[in-house]
Amino acid sequence: MKQENNKIKYLLYVRKSTESEDRQILSIESQINEMKKMAQKERLKIIAIKIEAKSAKAPGRPIFNEALDNIENEEANGLIVWNPDRLSRNSVDTGRLIYLFDLGKLLEVVTPAQVFRNTPNDKFLLNLLCSQAKLENDNKSLNVKRGLKTKAEKGLYPGPAPTGYINDKYAEKGNKKIKIDPDRFNLIRKMFDLMLTGNYTPPKILKIANEEWGFRTSKNKPLARSTIYYIFTRSFYYGMFEYPRGSGNWYKGTHKKMISEEEYDKIQILLGRKGKPRPKKHIFAFTGLIRCGECGAMITAEEKIKYQKNGNIHHYVYYHCTKKKDPNCSQGSIRKENLEAQIVKVLDSIIIPPEIHDFALKWFKNENQKEVSSRNTILKSRQKAYRAILKRIDGLIDMRADQEITDVEFKQKKSVLLKEKNRLEKALLDTERRVDRWLEIVDEAFIFARDAKYEFENGGFEKKREIFSKLGSNLILKEKKLEIDLKNTLMPMRAVSEEEKRLEPLKIGKNKLEIEKIYSQSPRLLRR
Repeated sequence: MKQENNKIKYLLYVRKSTESEDRQILSIESQINEMKKMAQKERLKIIAIKIEAKSAKAPGRPIFNEALDNIENEEANGLIVWNPDRLSRNSVDTGRLIYLFDLGKLLEVVTPAQVFRNTPNDKFLLNLLCSQAKLENDNKSLNVKRGLKTKAEKGLYPGPAPTGYINDKYAEKGNKKIKIDPDRFNLIRKMFDLMLTGNYTPPKILKIANEEWGFRTSKNKPLARSTIYYIFTRSFYYGMFEYPRGSGNWYKGTHKKMISEEEYDKIQILLGRKGKPRPKKHIFAFTGLIRCGECGAMITAEEKIKYQKNGNIHHYVYYHCTKKKDPNCSQGSIRKENLEAQIVKVLDSIIIPPEIHDFALKWFKNENQKEVSSRNTILKSRQKAYRAILKRIDGLIDMRADQEITDVEFKQKKSVLLKEKNRLEKALLDTERRVDRWLEIVDEAFIFARDAKYEFENGGFEKKREIFSKLGSNLILKEKKLEIDLKNTLMPMRAVSEEEKRLEPLKIGKNKLEIEKIYSQSPRLLRR
């Protein structure tokens, strides 16, 4: 290098970096001093120092392009850098470097560790090192994005906390929650309260906060005009956030909400906005369970929001035919509240008196006693057959071991025997559990009839859907009336209701025995 370096004019190129993997390298000033010492020792002529402020991840760095333009214009023909990854972490800039070598205008790239000249091996190695830097950068980007997505899925906002909140600096990495800012949370809430009155504009609230309350940000600066609008239009304050922004992926945050969703909507109206995009996915309790009584298509649902001039917001849910089978179906829509009222009325009519419950349990226990003998006989027969099939499988394995049958014959016979073995195992299990399951069914029916109405009226989406689905699959909505056939879904209690009435009031003793006699003779009840 000492023999020819007096002919080369070098540019010393230094790039600043804020990337995490570069934070441990020497400062810009230290890098320049170290490379100047190296250049003096090797007698390298530095004609200019180029300091870049942009990252090497993307092309278009002005100082780097200026340096390459100097080389292309033959104002310089060498580069001194701290490391090859200072030059490029993208394919465009790497390609331009190699191309300048090919043109013979770039003669050397010098680093403290090695020198790259215009030779095939050196160009290949430089290209490889820059490509490796790009690979590491791409992998780091993927890992960071994956980590941030996982954090968002946990309900932890992956970014700086908005005004009124602070990031928990001391929590475990990846689980750092956002906490309320004890100095500013209540003041931001007061700003929302002023806005909700409808008597204050954002600039007026900003003036009150900064001048009257003495509000200051975490950097001890007054609240900016843009920030007050940012606060009033950000969904984070009512507990939801989109990540990444514009992606349509919404998450429910674990942080403490400052306002309700209704308050947020009202503020958007006062601001003359429709609000920022929010999750459009709605879950309705009864969709997929009801059919239209006119055309047979499924019943769907939709939510409508009504905004009043006084700022009030009303949410309505309507159920109606999808009209996929007949676009001209004449059936109209029904409000969710009206539909639920009809369901409650049906549930209110389902009554299983304790006497029926007691009778059913007693009847099944009696039948169980009668069946014990025959069931044991069946059980012994099935156990014998099961032992026989196991013996045949063992014999088949022995035959294959003695090479009395081929591998193909073994697999065919084994498949048939295993199917029979599985069938017998299920039959044995069914024999042992059948009566127990009968008793469970009686208890389930009694508990359902007793608690269904209360749980439906007080339960959430999942509970309402679970209870409604148990009323059967043949659920019809026609002329805004819900039709439910309970004959095939619940024990037909109405069959014996009239005989019960003539014995009322019920007395423990004789009347109870008479009622049980009526039940025992009811073909509908016994059939169930």
